[in-house]
Amino acid sequence: MLYTVKEVSSLSNVTIKTLHHYHKIGLLLPQQMSEAGYRLYGTAELERLQQILFYRELDFSLEQIKQLLDRDVERSGILSEQRILLKKKAGRLETIMETLEKSIRAMEVGDCMEKQELFTGFANEKEWEQALQEQKDYLRDTYQFDLDTDTMD
Repeated sequence: MLYTVKEVSSLSNVTIKTLHHYHKIGLLLPQQMSEAGYRLYGTAELERLQQILFYRELDFSLEQIKQLLDRDVERSGILSEQRILLKKKAGRLETIMETLEKSIRAMEVGDCMEKQELFTGFANEKEWEQALQEQKDYLRDTYQFDLDTDTMD
């Protein structure tokens, strides 16, 4: 089954404008174009879009994502790595949310939080950098791809 850009937008919650941009930069090409000039996407393109969105959640730049996905890589391996990184990011965000909730409760009752509690969750930046380093090492060792996280947007 083929899907129009409007249908893909609706399925994925990605704007039509973004899908057009992904096509323009060669990140997500439609499977075919209709006679009327409509972009038509199949299952493979939907799966690629899913991978793009996972990488975007990990703050990879579009250029980095394109380089990664243009290589002949095993989808299951990439998805497994993305799962690990997203779980680490989710844990970090959960800790930051807990700090936010504690801050709100303390403010509502007029209490002051302990100084070290103010920054709980933010101290894990080194852990996040380590997780990214593990991803970089995996990509380099498995796919001979060097990921420059210093330029991530």
